Amino acid sequence: MKRGSFNSKLGFILAASGSAVGLGNIWKFPFEVSNGGGAAFLIMYLFFCFILCFPVIVSEIAIGRKTNKNAIGAFNSLGHRKWNFIGKMGVLCGILILSFYTVVAGWVLGYVVEMVNGNFDISNNFGSYVNNIQNVFLYSILFMFFTALIVSRGVEKGIEKAAKILMPSLIIIILILIIYALTLPNSIDGIIFYLIPDFSQINLTVVGNALGQAFFSLSLGMGMLITYGSYVDSKNNIINSAALITLTDVGIAFLSGLIIFPFVFSSGIETEGGPGLIFQVFPKIFQNLGDVTGVIVGSTFFILLSFAAITSTVSLLEVPVSYLVDEYKIERKYSVWIVALLILLIGVPSALSQGKYEFFSQFITYFGSKEPVDFMTFIIDVSNDTLLPFGGFMITMYVTYIWKKKNLSEEIRRGNPDYKGSAVEKYINFSISYVCPFILGSIFLVTFLNKFFGL
Repeated sequence: MKRGSFNSKLGFILAASGSAVGLGNIWKFPFEVSNGGGAAFLIMYLFFCFILCFPVIVSEIAIGRKTNKNAIGAFNSLGHRKWNFIGKMGVLCGILILSFYTVVAGWVLGYVVEMVNGNFDISNNFGSYVNNIQNVFLYSILFMFFTALIVSRGVEKGIEKAAKILMPSLIIIILILIIYALTLPNSIDGIIFYLIPDFSQINLTVVGNALGQAFFSLSLGMGMLITYGSYVDSKNNIINSAALITLTDVGIAFLSGLIIFPFVFSSGIETEGGPGLIFQVFPKIFQNLGDVTGVIVGSTFFILLSFAAITSTVSLLEVPVSYLVDEYKIERKYSVWIVALLILLIGVPSALSQGKYEFFSQFITYFGSKEPVDFMTFIIDVSNDTLLPFGGFMITMYVTYIWKKKNLSEEIRRGNPDYKGSAVEKYINFSISYVCPFILGSIFLVTFLNKFFGL
C-alpha cells in the first residue's frame, strides 16, 4: 500500500508546528511566563526548548525518515523489535490525549456558536454547560468529524493542505487580536506585566515549570514526529526543520500572551490561567466590549482556539491511523473512522466527569492524597504528565545505546552534508547522551512520585 508524503518542506514544518500549537499555548503558557518572572521565564523556556527538546525533535524525525514507518513499525524496521514498546506507548498516549482533548475542543466549538449568538452569560453557567451531555457529545463528535475528514484525505491532500490553510489563518487571527487588544485601556500595563523580567521569582519550581512547558508544548514522546518524519523527503534538512518547528511553537505561544494580558488588564478582572480563564472570564471581557464588538471579537477568539485545537488533533489522530495503515494494511479511508470512533468512545467518561456523574467526577484517589480526581484529570496525569516524559526519556536511551549516535548523524547528513563534524553535531550527541536522559528521567520520576504517591 503506497504511503503518503509531504509535498514540500513548508508543508511539513507547518503540519509539525501545528501539532505542537494547541490550547495550552493560549491558556497556559502566558500565565507560566507571568508567574515565573516574565521575560526571565521566557529566556529559560527558550533555553530548555533548544537544549532539551531540540535534540529529541531531531531524533524522532530522523528515526521516522530513516524507516518510512509509523511510530511502532519504525523500531521493528531498524531491527529492534524489543524496543517498539516506545512506539506503543506513543500510540497509546496519543489516543488517551485525544480522547479528552476532543471533549475540550468540543467545548471550544460550542463557545463559537455561543459568541456568535451573543450569549455572554454562558460564563456564569459553565458548570451547567459542560454537564449538558447532549451538547457536549454533539460538538465533540462534530470536532472529531472535521479532524477525521482531514486525516482521511491523506498526508498531502489532507494534513499538509489543512496545515497550509489553518496555520497562516491562525497567525493572522492572532495578529488581528493583538492589534485590537493593544488599543484597549490599560493594555500597556498587561504588556509590562507579561514581559518585564523579575528574577526574584525564579526558584526550582519555576525552573521545573519551564522545563515541563518546553517538553510538553512540543508534542514529544508520543510518536507524532516519528510518524511525520516518515513522510519527509530524504533531501530535507532535519536540523533546519526542527529549528523552525521549535521557533514557530515558541513564537505562537509568546504572541498569545500579547492577546491575553491586554484583555485581562483592560477588564480589571483578576484571574489565573487554564480553562477557567477561557470559558468563564473571557466571555465577561467580550461582553464589556459592547454587543457588536463583543460578538465579533469573541467569535474570532474562539475560532482561533478551534484552529489551534484542530492542528493538534489532526496529528494526534494520524499516529494510530498510520500504524493501522502500515502494519495491518487497512485502507486509510477505513482506519481513520475506526480510530475516530474508538477515541470518541474512550472520551465518554471524560465528558461525564465534570460533576454531574459522581463515579466519573470522583474517579480515583491517589496514594498520599485525600481528594479524589475526576476521570479527565486522571487521563491527563497518566498520559500528558507521565507517559510523555517517560517516552521522551526512552527515545534518548534508544538513540544513544541501541540505534547509536553514528546512525543518527548519518541520517541527518542525508539532507545536510555540512553536519558531519559540526558544532551542532557535537552538541546534539552530547545532549542526547547526557543532558536529555538526566533531565527527562528526573522529570518523569519526580512527576510520577508526586502525582500518584504524594511524595
